[in-house]
Amino acid sequence: MIKKLAGCIILIGLTFSNAALAFRCGRELVTVGDYKVAVYDKCGQPESIETHREFVSQSHNAKIRSRNFTSGMGRQHTQEIKVEIWIYNFGPSRFKRYLRFENGRLVYIEPLKRGN
Repeated sequence: MIKKLAGCIILIGLTFSNAALAFRCGRELVTVGDYKVAVYDKCGQPESIETHREFVSQSHNAKIRSRNFTSGMGRQHTQEIKVEIWIYNFGPSRFKRYLRFENGRLVYIEPLKRGN
């Protein structure tokens, strides 16, 4: 009984965690790690695209995203990354999708409110 319950809890956790790691465009699956061109080929033109640059500071093998590097944490290496935010609107029967690309690779997917 306890093993079944633990198995169900793990399965539910994996189901909900995968929602932020992938979604479907028609028959194609878009997953974290895909390149921009692959997502475009699967889903077409997004409703909107925002582009900006951010700096990633790396210190003691940990990445810290910050625009202020006065923390005094010792030696830090700073790298500039290109960030693109794509929003897909699949209509009123599906949720919009927020996609974050860093240097051309998909790193984050978030479902938004229903489309219009």
